[in-house]
Amino acid sequence: MTMSMTNRKPLLVLLFILASWITFIVFQNSTELWTALKLTFSFHYWNFIMKSSCPKVPLNLGVSPTETELRIKEIMEKLDKLIPPRPFTHVKTTTSATQSRATILNPQDTYCRGHQLDILLEMRDHLGHRKEYGGDFLRARMSSPALKAGASGKVTDFNNGTYLVSFTLFWEGQVTLSILLIHPSEGVSALWRARNQGYDRVIFIGQFASGTSFANSYCALVLNSSAELCKYLDPRDQEAFYCMKPQHIPCAALTHMHSKNKKVSYLRKQERILFKRSNVGVEIMENFNIINVSKCNKNMAPMKKKCKFGMASTIPSGYVWKDTWNPISCSLAPVEIKECLKGKFIYLMGDSTIRQWMEYFKDSIKTLKSVDLHESGKFQHQFAVDLDKNINIQWQKHGYPLVGSLTYSVKEIEYITRVIDRTGGEKNTIIVISLGQHFRPFPIDVFIRRALNVHEAVQRLLLRSPETMVIIKTENIREMHSDVERFGDFHGYIQYLAIRDIFQDLNVGIIDAWDITIAYGTNNVHPPISVVRNQINILLNYSC
Repeated sequence: MTMSMTNRKPLLVLLFILASWITFIVFQNSTELWTALKLTFSFHYWNFIMKSSCPKVPLNLGVSPTETELRIKEIMEKLDKLIPPRPFTHVKTTTSATQSRATILNPQDTYCRGHQLDILLEMRDHLGHRKEYGGDFLRARMSSPALKAGASGKVTDFNNGTYLVSFTLFWEGQVTLSILLIHPSEGVSALWRARNQGYDRVIFIGQFASGTSFANSYCALVLNSSAELCKYLDPRDQEAFYCMKPQHIPCAALTHMHSKNKKVSYLRKQERILFKRSNVGVEIMENFNIINVSKCNKNMAPMKKKCKFGMASTIPSGYVWKDTWNPISCSLAPVEIKECLKGKFIYLMGDSTIRQWMEYFKDSIKTLKSVDLHESGKFQHQFAVDLDKNINIQWQKHGYPLVGSLTYSVKEIEYITRVIDRTGGEKNTIIVISLGQHFRPFPIDVFIRRALNVHEAVQRLLLRSPETMVIIKTENIREMHSDVERFGDFHGYIQYLAIRDIFQDLNVGIIDAWDITIAYGTNNVHPPISVVRNQINILLNYSC
């Protein structure tokens, strides 16, 4: 018995040490374990109200590949519910703008500034039959061209063939109302199905150069080929791009790229008629008179607070008057751009719509000097400095996919997440990110993955440098009738909803370029300089 107890003592000591070690590990990682249990994703019924502060519970930064895939799947499922399949037998049974009925609720001879005007839409098909389901892609806008004024309207879908369109009457004068049927619900369903079927609407041609050897090769996000492939992978973020490997040339010799549209469509033959020019963006309010708006109330409008970083967003987010953007929830002050940016380092990351900002800065700040980085081509990295005021501004393209018929260098191409990860950040560092336009031709999971990866990189940055200012500029609307299946605004709208939801838990600013460009009525992927100036003015008010 004594011998048995003696033998057990070392075992008991070992068990005690093991239990102590497990307790220590759990305690050290309790936050991560709790976060993993708490972390969920919700679209909040697509009612996007941006939070002004970081979440109370820190998010789990160690997102495994499986978790990323689960989050992508979860977002996809929510989008599928938002855009259910719709029956399509004949164009005559799809929603018709001319047959649909619009009724102004509580009509008046003169309306008062600041009041709301509501319109009830009753959608009908081309045969005059009532529609029994929603899902039409509508765009509501009010405007006064003589005043250089415009604003979007809020559309509420009751999912039974009726909609409520609400306009806030922001200014006095004669106002024109517009409600466009961009696509009927049957067209929306067809676009959504077609988008997620293939990666080959755009094909990429890579140029390889090694010594005296040169070759061109097909490249893509996905290549279904038994041939040897060059794989350009980011294992951590699960990003991938592929090229057919040229003979006798190494994969590292890829130097340049351009793309072209492939003659392929995943729309069914009978669906394509829905996207002919005459069937896209048809006016529902064709026969409505101009609305007269008066001041009515002589009391002064209450003073709004100056716009600050982190303020909540509204729908609509503002209006244009005298060619100037006016947010609803706050006021924008004129800012002297050079003084505001003194001592600041601004990183502009993304597509050519944020490159427009770079060009505006260089044109507006005459003392900015461009630094020759010895690059060439359409997407070359840009860097400009003002040594006197210590202003540093740079623009850098995002990683694949980059759609462009002009050849561009890929020697320096990298994903935004990697740039953010090596950015120290501090109170004088501003990062502005714009993603979207180049992702429209590809299945939505490509965009969702990229947005989630950028979200994780921004989250890491804000943990180590919480004073860094990060701004997300949403997409601009673009040409309405140009290549709808590949680049149409329906694809952009879904990405707009997704990116706002993905970033809502971080303390980042949102510049709602989607709403701004609707208010201006630009319908151009690269809007006029006045629109760019007003987008940048929001940034300046956030910064100074």
